[in-house]
Amino acid sequence: MRLDRAVMALIGGALIGGALIDRALTDPGTGRPGPLDAGPPDPAPAAVRPRTAGLGHPGADRGGPVDLGAARRILAVRADNIGDVVTMTPALRAIRAAAPHARLDLLASPVGAAVAPMIDGLSGVLAVSPSWQQLSCAPGATSGERALLDRLTAERYDVQFVFTSFSQSPWPVAHLGLLAGIGTRVVHSREFGGAAATHWVTPPPDTTHQVDRALHLLAAVGVPDRGRAPSLQVPPDAEDAAAQLHPPGAFAVLAPGASCAARRYPAERFGAAAAQVAQAGLPVLVAGPAGEAALVARVVEAAAHPEVTPVPPAPLPVFTALLRRAAVAITNNSGGMHLADAVRTPVAVTYAGTELPGDLRPRSVPAALLGRAVACSPCRQLQCPFDHECLDVTASDLAATAVALAAAPASPEEDRWIVPSTP
Repeated sequence: MRLDRAVMALIGGALIGGALIDRALTDPGTGRPGPLDAGPPDPAPAAVRPRTAGLGHPGADRGGPVDLGAARRILAVRADNIGDVVTMTPALRAIRAAAPHARLDLLASPVGAAVAPMIDGLSGVLAVSPSWQQLSCAPGATSGERALLDRLTAERYDVQFVFTSFSQSPWPVAHLGLLAGIGTRVVHSREFGGAAATHWVTPPPDTTHQVDRALHLLAAVGVPDRGRAPSLQVPPDAEDAAAQLHPPGAFAVLAPGASCAARRYPAERFGAAAAQVAQAGLPVLVAGPAGEAALVARVVEAAAHPEVTPVPPAPLPVFTALLRRAAVAITNNSGGMHLADAVRTPVAVTYAGTELPGDLRPRSVPAALLGRAVACSPCRQLQCPFDHECLDVTASDLAATAVALAAAPASPEEDRWIVPSTP
């Protein structure tokens, strides 16, 4: 698709609440995402289902409300990536509102822990690489988990919330909480885990957005939400550092990395898109952590444009501050997408078929999720076993989308959407 056609496609979409909606991929009755977001069909009409089909396990959903006002020390668990921690910020906000005087700590992976300095109301962070989040266990790993158990025991937490995606088990860390003497342990699960949790909550459908899934866990024990938009507070020193990294005037930030190869748009096409955005008058800063320095260099080399330049690796708060200052972010469906959403920067996303759009889509800013509907989505894979057809998005489409988003007026008070389009 030529650049001018991509722009016309954007302009020609239906304007709903300030958002461009691709008509072909929305439900005509609701205007919400259509086939790409659809979950599995109901396997049988209600009339032929067993009478017990609606009944859960007798051990589930029995705990009752949790009085967080009486809690002194609370532990929230999400030992995942950057984006996973960002999407649980509404849940942390709700916990803090319900327990304004309690200590609130986050147990996170070393990568996810980098978000902690930007989470308002968080008291501390425990950065760990636990076995239940690894594909293999290194020799001697048990000593680290014994040390974690000792730490949890010493902290004397009253309440533990275990936040997970639909495919993760909460039971290993819930059992750790039991051994540490944490009196109230709240988890989502469809599987029986014995008495490891005091509050075993039946989770919502697997296709539930990660923000809503976390808030569902809290609602089940009587904790009301305090808004459903992720948010981060960038420290002033990070803002000052970011101010030294960008040119005067409007600019775009391109973050080409992702935690797994299955979600990475090709560097060469990112470079071509960046060159077109720069040609349209919007300088592009290409950014990533130290481990992605080679990828950043490949994108800049592919762009071969003087207004497409690399950003030196910086701490996550500085990178986030840079995103906050940008007119638009260009990312994969990765941490950069969630960070942009949390600091209210419009974002153009090359959205791989590893997840459904509704699982993780930005919800606070103008956002375009570009990808192709494929039969193998959602694959949840780390490496694409096929030819990455889900990311068959042209550089011209991506560039046109980013330029259009940069020109769109942004309003944090409104949800604005541009749902996936096909080339």
